[in-house]
Amino acid sequence: MHTTLIVARMHPSASEDVAKLFADFDAGHMPHRMGTRRRQLFSYRGLYFHLQDFDGEDGGRRIEEAKTDPRFVRISDDLKPYIEAYDPQTWRSPADAMATRFYHWEARS
Repeated sequence: MHTTLIVARMHPSASEDVAKLFADFDAGHMPHRMGTRRRQLFSYRGLYFHLQDFDGEDGGRRIEEAKTDPRFVRISDDLKPYIEAYDPQTWRSPADAMATRFYHWEARS
C-alpha cells in the first residue's frame, strides 16, 4: 500500500464544505482510477491534513496520471477557496505539500 499525507492551511469553518466536495468526488469513478483505498481529512488549528491510502506501491504514478482528468482539475479548483498552500512561496504542485514519513510501525497479523 502507498500512503500520502498532504499538509496545507484551511479555515476551521470550511471543514463541512471540503468534506462535501470530497464526498461528491469519491462517489464517482476517480478513486478507482487513482487506486484510492481510503481518504481521511483532518484539521487542527488552521491546518489541513489529507491522508490517502492507495492500492499497491504505484499511487504516486497514478495520481500524476489523473492530474489532467477534468474531474481532478475541477476538485482542485473547487478547493481553492477553502485550502491554501502551507508555504505558498514554494508550492508548485501537491507533491510540494506532502509530508515525509520518517517512521513506520505496523502490527503483525
